[in-house]
Amino acid sequence: MDEIDETTRTEIEAAAFRRLRKHLMEERPDVQNIDLMNMAGFCRNCLSRWTQEAAAERGLELSKDEAREAYYGMPYDDWRARHQTEATDATRAAFDAAQKHEASEG
Repeated sequence: MDEIDETTRTEIEAAAFRRLRKHLMEERPDVQNIDLMNMAGFCRNCLSRWTQEAAAERGLELSKDEAREAYYGMPYDDWRARHQTEATDATRAAFDAAQKHEASEG
């Protein structure tokens, strides 16, 4: 992608992000955020936070709730009620272990 101009590169990256969002929100809402964190080290909440951070870098204020609603397409509590299930003890233990490992490396 070295020969692509910056505007086109941004458009391609934005399209890829929109496709990732669609996949996570529409095609795989069954995959829990904690599972994403355990497997990939990020989740839907991370993506909404990164959106908030990108807005802030451009001088735009976006609250945590506004960023989540923009990403989830609905208030976060509505998403949780529709799609979030209780994490198992094993899933929580894996999450805690990953967080400890990440903290020790940081």
